Amino acid sequence: MIIFSSSAREFREKVDSNLLTVTIEEAFVRKMGMQPSQGEIRAWNNSMQFMERVIRNSNIADDCGILIEYNIPATSKRVDFIVTGHDEAGNKNFIIVELKQWDSAKATDREDVVLACVGGREREMTHPSYQAWSYRQHLEDMNEAVHSHKLRSYSCAYLHNYRTPQPDPLQSEQYQPIIKKAPLFRSEDTLKLQDFIHKHTGKGNGINLLYLIENGKIRPSKKLIEHIDGLFKGSAEFTLLDEQKIAYESIISAAKDVTKKKTVIVKGGPGTGKSVISMNALGGLLKKKLNVKFVAPNASFRSAMVETLVDRQAKHKVRVRNLFSGSGQFYHSPANFFDVLIVDEAHRLKGKGAYMYQGVNQIEDIIKSSKVNVFFIDDFQRIRPDDIGTVEEIKRIAELNGSEVFEYALSAQFRCSGAEGFLNWIDHIFQIRETGNFNGWDQDAFQFVLMDSPHSVYDHIKRKVDEGYKARMLAGYAWNWTDAKDGNPNGEIEDVDIPEHQFKMPWNGRALSTWAIDERGVEQIGCVHTSQGLEFDYVGVIIGNDLRYDLDTKQICADYDNYKDKMGKRGLKNDSQQLTKLIKNIYKVLISRGMKGCYLYCCNSELQKYLEQQWRRIIFMQKN
Repeated sequence: MIIFSSSAREFREKVDSNLLTVTIEEAFVRKMGMQPSQGEIRAWNNSMQFMERVIRNSNIADDCGILIEYNIPATSKRVDFIVTGHDEAGNKNFIIVELKQWDSAKATDREDVVLACVGGREREMTHPSYQAWSYRQHLEDMNEAVHSHKLRSYSCAYLHNYRTPQPDPLQSEQYQPIIKKAPLFRSEDTLKLQDFIHKHTGKGNGINLLYLIENGKIRPSKKLIEHIDGLFKGSAEFTLLDEQKIAYESIISAAKDVTKKKTVIVKGGPGTGKSVISMNALGGLLKKKLNVKFVAPNASFRSAMVETLVDRQAKHKVRVRNLFSGSGQFYHSPANFFDVLIVDEAHRLKGKGAYMYQGVNQIEDIIKSSKVNVFFIDDFQRIRPDDIGTVEEIKRIAELNGSEVFEYALSAQFRCSGAEGFLNWIDHIFQIRETGNFNGWDQDAFQFVLMDSPHSVYDHIKRKVDEGYKARMLAGYAWNWTDAKDGNPNGEIEDVDIPEHQFKMPWNGRALSTWAIDERGVEQIGCVHTSQGLEFDYVGVIIGNDLRYDLDTKQICADYDNYKDKMGKRGLKNDSQQLTKLIKNIYKVLISRGMKGCYLYCCNSELQKYLEQQWRRIIFMQKN
């Protein structure tokens, strides 16, 4: 969607008559259905004055095209400024210009990340050249007009208020690779920017190019398909086995005909391979040249999936990341805009009132905005009151929207070394549901040890990491999490404090989005929100005082006051049964993250004794 478009001549005239900002604001309200913020209006007033002088003095043809606030389809991102036209050789070109009003910035040790003062405080931001290049890459990958009409793309960043210090932090050595892809122009580089724009678009005839960009179909380019296919071929972690292959082929088959609305539900417990199937489905559907997106409510899970797929090669990240999305952005998507939406961890989808979500029901948003939608779900992994993702709710909304439902169940256990009995035993002893595995599981297939202290748990996990295994510490949300503004932006404060054992560790740092696979992650404790959907070889789990064992009733129950997740217990102060159910689900999720083993410690002494009795009974029975 384009908020404002015109010829270069009309753009200059709008600025001269002081009508540009008013025109953009009116178009914004008409097309976006909301008022722009005061910050956006100030940015238009400020930046467009500078861009008008650049366009005027670059001496490009009057019929070059100008786009302002181009909303990249299928995203919430908007490109500040685009110039279209032909060059001396007759090539059809467009230039993305990322505009910044920054007057200062600082370098960081993080790739393509800088510190800038925005909104009155210092924030981590992507380098302006990276932002410009990433928008360009997305259009090349997903706008069919770019590759079918052979449009050539360029990108740059213009910081018109930025007076360059010496040395310039934005020009630091670590940023040079991205600056080569998208040049950085500062206040004293205005003449260079004018030459850049004239070189690529100066011969004009760009109005038709605006139309091509705005109306290009959203589907993957051949280069993107080949790129993603190559990444999958190089990763053994995404190999499909047995019934996983059947579910995958069923999804591909359902998407062959996108003229009929379909909803595919794939049910499976921890370790049945839901994420392996969902990631393969993404690759397979891209190869069919379909407009597909991978949706996951959990940001940490998305980050880990991207990192795993690109094998930590930074140059691939932006192309892969553009195919992934959170679940809250589809409330304003046009009906049937996507060919296929693949939703992993669908049990975490939200309803009205959820944090940062402006819609009413994320299941409905997804079904309405896609022709085929695929939900991977486990009803026993709902962990908050606002988690509305259930098989029943998906079926209900699919029926309301005339979407035919196909249902598949996964039963084979690929996590916990095939020890499905272990997870059933956890269900049984945690009183989640009765199973036939009250007598335990194959101890040779999966190692479970109940530890007598949190130090022992950590020592075992650290040893496994040193041996080359993937292992992490996990805990329930039974300790407060110090806010970043209080000095804890990246796990500096040891919030997880068990004084009776003189044990302290920090929660996983907010800045460490890839905590699950970053080598520094072993010194921090993850919670359910940063580990759900992921898997490790070994996990060390600490059960806090949010779960206790009642000696009188012989029941495991929740402790409202010791459960620190405010959103997780909202409205449940007088509903102990529901709170207990959710917290038990949390601990089952944590315990089931390990494929080879789990080391467990309970803060509540009665619960520790109860579990020890159950554990020792199993060991005794299997020895005799």
